[in-house]
Amino acid sequence: MSKDAQLDGMLAELDRGHDAALQRLLEFLRIPSVSTDPAHRGDVRRAAEWLCDQLQQLGFQAQIRDTPGHPMVVAHSQKGDARPVLFYGHYDVQPVDPLELWDRPPFEPEIQQTPEGAVIRGRGASDDKGQLMTFIEAFRAWKAVHGELPSDLTLLFEGEEESGSPSLRPFLHENAAELRASLAMICDTGLYADGRPAITTQLRGLVGEEVIIRGADRDLHSGSFGGLAANPVMVLAQALGALKDGTGRVTLPGFYDGVTDLPPELRRDWQALGFDAGDFLGRVGLSEPIGEKGRMPLDMVWNQPTAEINGIVGGYAGEGFKTVLPAEARAKVSFRLTGSQDPEKIRDAFRDHIRRFLPADCTVEFTNHGGSPASVMDISDPAFASARAALSEEWGREAAFIGAGGSIPVAGDFKEILGMDSMLIGFGRDDDRIHSPNEKYNLESFTKGARSWVRILATLR
Repeated sequence: MSKDAQLDGMLAELDRGHDAALQRLLEFLRIPSVSTDPAHRGDVRRAAEWLCDQLQQLGFQAQIRDTPGHPMVVAHSQKGDARPVLFYGHYDVQPVDPLELWDRPPFEPEIQQTPEGAVIRGRGASDDKGQLMTFIEAFRAWKAVHGELPSDLTLLFEGEEESGSPSLRPFLHENAAELRASLAMICDTGLYADGRPAITTQLRGLVGEEVIIRGADRDLHSGSFGGLAANPVMVLAQALGALKDGTGRVTLPGFYDGVTDLPPELRRDWQALGFDAGDFLGRVGLSEPIGEKGRMPLDMVWNQPTAEINGIVGGYAGEGFKTVLPAEARAKVSFRLTGSQDPEKIRDAFRDHIRRFLPADCTVEFTNHGGSPASVMDISDPAFASARAALSEEWGREAAFIGAGGSIPVAGDFKEILGMDSMLIGFGRDDDRIHSPNEKYNLESFTKGARSWVRILATLR
């Protein structure tokens, strides 16, 4: 049988088995695998066991691997001469609060008809159970046509992604030889905003810092002490205000070390997306882009680093008025990183910056809230062009190489610990309400997602 005939056979198999695949997903969604809630610890394990059983039935060598937290599910197909690939997803889900905002019980999923088409409604439908199951249904169709699974596959399904993945990095270090492949596939992203398929090729990194400035040993009356005593809120405000200059550039020394301009081929791709910054901001009640002048808006949200104040606390903010010099002020600050920026150098530069504004009578305390470098994939790998063509064929629209303004730490972990790039391909949509009440996953995303993975697998075998 020719490769084209085999591909057609697998796509037809997915179509024939669609209803059964949908029932499997609904069964999976009924398991309340909320990793952040100790009351659901048994449910998280039950979800891992359900996955492991599904994989074993398909012929994978699958195991539940315990960690200090929730378990990993690890599976392998037989060895061969194909390119080794790791598939990653997570089976835990977000809490459902506030429960009263759900239109139906979050762990009683159903198919609903909406003006935009059929959707799968329930917690985890999009993040990430529905996405994860597109992998498994693609493997099922492959085996039905070929009589065996694709060779040289490793599957890693995590149960702590929604609670910060505390066990992931130690697990990767301890099992690096077993898990290492030439490329990772991650299905935890989405389609581009206009519904076209997309491959995320770069992710910004992150530095999180909390700073507390303390002055007098109590709040002071501003009439008695104002103008003479240090005011921690004022000190903090001055320091934070000086983080950027009048053009929007961050002023920390060495901040832009490792930041690179967008390659011409990606610039052309991003320009072709027709991103409208005014429309994007208009959805949240804003209208005017800020930041460096002359830069393409997508360059600002995907390819340039940021410094943002996420919260400030200090002094009296209750009803009425109270004239005090606060004894303490605190803020939480984050930096999104690009290129090869070093998170720890950024952290050190920020702390030095704050100290430069500190009067002799004030002290400062810093808390590290994590950090990870940016991830930039090598799109010269032929697999990226092949996957792009496969997605374009399935969706009938040219797939885009895009960036992401946020961070997906697992991609950086795979790069740092396992030495491999990741291909981030997902089928979620902007309106999927992940992490919110009434989460959904478009039925089209589930159906065409599995078909997309069959096509991509066929290009790698």
